[in-house]
Amino acid sequence: MTSEHTMEPTRKFFAKHGFFGLNERNVVFFEQSVIPCVDVDGKVILEDKFKIATAPDGNGGLYRALGQNGIDMIHVYCVDNILVKMADPVFVGFCLEKNANCGAKVVKKAFPEEPVGVICQVNGVYQVVEYSEISSETANRRNSDGELTFNAGNICNHFFSKEFLKTLILEHEQELIYHIAKKKIPFIDANGVRQNPATPNGIKMEKFVFDVFQFSTAPWAKGNFAVWEVLREEEFSPLKNADGAPKDTPTTSRGDLLNLHKQFALRAGAKLCNSEATNGASNGHAAAGCGQLKAVVEISPLVSYFGEGLTELLGGKELNPASIERDPTTGQPKITPLP
Repeated sequence: MTSEHTMEPTRKFFAKHGFFGLNERNVVFFEQSVIPCVDVDGKVILEDKFKIATAPDGNGGLYRALGQNGIDMIHVYCVDNILVKMADPVFVGFCLEKNANCGAKVVKKAFPEEPVGVICQVNGVYQVVEYSEISSETANRRNSDGELTFNAGNICNHFFSKEFLKTLILEHEQELIYHIAKKKIPFIDANGVRQNPATPNGIKMEKFVFDVFQFSTAPWAKGNFAVWEVLREEEFSPLKNADGAPKDTPTTSRGDLLNLHKQFALRAGAKLCNSEATNGASNGHAAAGCGQLKAVVEISPLVSYFGEGLTELLGGKELNPASIERDPTTGQPKITPLP
């Protein structure tokens, strides 16, 4: 799902990279719907003299993808998380075992004010309460053991059954409410001059994909709601800021991915040429005489998904910076030194 601005760049990127090994016919691109932006008095904002300011409506485009034949289960995730495990078979299996029509992965919140929503029950109904909608007092509430009471951080990584969503959209979509966010929205003033406000001047509205959680245990849904807590360092590294910010940047995301792959290699018995990276490892595998080389190890998901199947390939080997990929000719994994 893309916006109107990212549709063509996304298409071209996939085509340039051969659809990353996927069958082109199985990759569907579609634009998210948009709705008008309004000011604080409810009046529609003009982006240009003859153009209404609009913003994505949230989940609008997602449901149009449900018409694809042969789809029974849907995995939805945000593209700004480099550690996401797409179509995670263990997570899908967990949801099926629990007879869940909705499922969500969560991580423990790092601190009370972390800007992530929390999954909880409100008046007996499962839902996500956004960080902007929760009071500081509630966010800081703790249990007797010192843990945050509301610590199930939502990472926008969800499972849905197609039948549940189809029924919801056909019969209950009107029950979904819009969330509002105050934003700085460029506008045309009374003199016809475009202005770029320095402070929020308008409201954008959207429905979030997880708003459907509240219906997961309704009588008509005939199913359950499942939550799976995962390790942050293995499954959540958000990209929110440009490089130069203290966290959640392209550099920190890349570092988190490489660190995970490094751990895969260490568990498989590899010896990395980086004393700093290996001294703290639980298995203590460090190659003698490697010096202080940076141990960059990048492992293609076509070779290993969870870090499985690497022992025979990497066990006992000394690795300088390397890329581990599947050879397109033989289909076998190969280790390619990096400069």
